[in-house]
Amino acid sequence: MTDVAVPIHQDSRRLDAIDRKILTVLQEDASLSVAEIGDRVGLSSTPCWKRIQRLEADGVILRRVALVDQNKIGLGISVFVSVESADHSDAWLRKFADAVSAMPEVMEFYRMAGDVDYMLRVVVADMQSYDIFYKKLISAVPLKNVTSRFAMEKIKSVTALPVPAA
Repeated sequence: MTDVAVPIHQDSRRLDAIDRKILTVLQEDASLSVAEIGDRVGLSSTPCWKRIQRLEADGVILRRVALVDQNKIGLGISVFVSVESADHSDAWLRKFADAVSAMPEVMEFYRMAGDVDYMLRVVVADMQSYDIFYKKLISAVPLKNVTSRFAMEKIKSVTALPVPAA
């Protein structure tokens, strides 16, 4: 395997093999000390810390967070909500995006290609909570169709991106 550098974006430096190892380690456990991360990627603390700071400054590392088990805090229902709109104007989208982005139940929100316009991943405590959310959603802006799909079982869920080797 070669250590080929890949551009992050036009105005930024390139990711090398050590940067990629750092990203893999941090995605696995961001609570590790810089010394522990350095040991795992073959660097001493200072150069490792400088690389982490650079990855943060470049926007490659967006933030470091704690992952919480949704079931253990009473959010046992995951719902995938497909939304179709008859209006595709910029003004409608801004209003819809602002309304949905302000709803704490919405974990992910995507504009889609294909047979639906938007897809949301929503977490709620129970069916009554989803009904309250649903009513809030459909009153935010005019919608053509809303379809809710309830997850029966979570089979795979990861947060770590598969960092490409090259």
